[in-house]
Amino acid sequence: MPNTNLEIMQRTMEDFKKIQEYMLLAKEENSTKTYEKLKDEYLYLKSFLNVAGVDLTNLDKIKE
Repeated sequence: MPNTNLEIMQRTMEDFKKIQEYMLLAKEENSTKTYEKLKDEYLYLKSFLNVAGVDLTNLDKIKE
C-alpha cells in the first residue's frame, strides 16, 4: 500500500523546487508581476513544508 503522506510530501518538494527555479528566472528577466505571483505560491509551499517538519535550510534558494 503506497504511503500517501510520502507522495504528498514528494510532490510538494518537487513543486517547491520548480517554483524557486521560476522565481529566479522571473527575477533575472525583471518580471515583477510574475515574480510576485510565484512568490505567493512559494510562501504557501514553504509554510506547508515547515509545518510538515522539513528543514529548508539547504533547499531554499530564495531565502525570503
